Amino acid sequence: MNILISNDDGVSAPGILAAKQAVEDLANVYVVAPDKNNSSVGRRITLFKHLKLESCKLEDGSPAYGVSGSPADAVIVGADYVMDIKPDLVISGINQGVNISCDITSSGTVCAALEAVSLGIPAIAVSLFIDPETSYRQDENGEWYLEYDFDLAKKVLHDIVLKIINEGFPDGVDLFNLNVPTNYESEEVKITHLSHRMLEKGVIDNTNEEKADLFNYPLEKNQNSDDLVMITSNLVREYDENSDGYALFVEKRPSLTPLNSNMTSMKLKNW
Repeated sequence: MNILISNDDGVSAPGILAAKQAVEDLANVYVVAPDKNNSSVGRRITLFKHLKLESCKLEDGSPAYGVSGSPADAVIVGADYVMDIKPDLVISGINQGVNISCDITSSGTVCAALEAVSLGIPAIAVSLFIDPETSYRQDENGEWYLEYDFDLAKKVLHDIVLKIINEGFPDGVDLFNLNVPTNYESEEVKITHLSHRMLEKGVIDNTNEEKADLFNYPLEKNQNSDDLVMITSNLVREYDENSDGYALFVEKRPSLTPLNSNMTSMKLKNW
């Protein structure tokens, strides 16, 4: 089996090494990813413009490639140029952050997997929800830092890929969206559906004193220039029982959502 691994956090992100380590005993692994962070770029593709492709090494010394483009660009370049043969599977991740609900179409991680599907390659998008309430630690100087590991995400990803090798993808499923919490209470994977949304979004401007710390500009209005605005978001915390968000945030267990790239709705009989 030949697996192409990409991501949206960049080729030097620790999650891409974790993904490689999770499956390197099961397949020949190739790593091609954006050369820098490309979070939340969706399925952006760079057409008829130069992309720089550079060889590099992961932290364990294994070879990889960085592409000066989007996650979707990296999948195309990896599958159609770097690899001599078409990959049997594309893995996107392990993303450091949650990717659930119908908001996944903005995710570079999930859209890299969607791009693979458009090339005729089944895919898995993998994300690690780093719970801030349990992952922050303080050092001896009182400085805060994040402490987490990819161990469960690697184990679940390994088991899913092994199952795919032995049984193939289920009928009607093009890709899986896997989310694993750092604060898990159960290692048992739950098959879920996409919840309605992940983020509650809003807009603030540069006069918002309450959220002044979010701005890098003075909190004043200048009549000679446009107002500064910023889109902000908070995680939704209420989900129905069989959704990805419920598994992740309420049951605190891995969520596996089977997806199909065909977004057609067939419910317009008498519209």
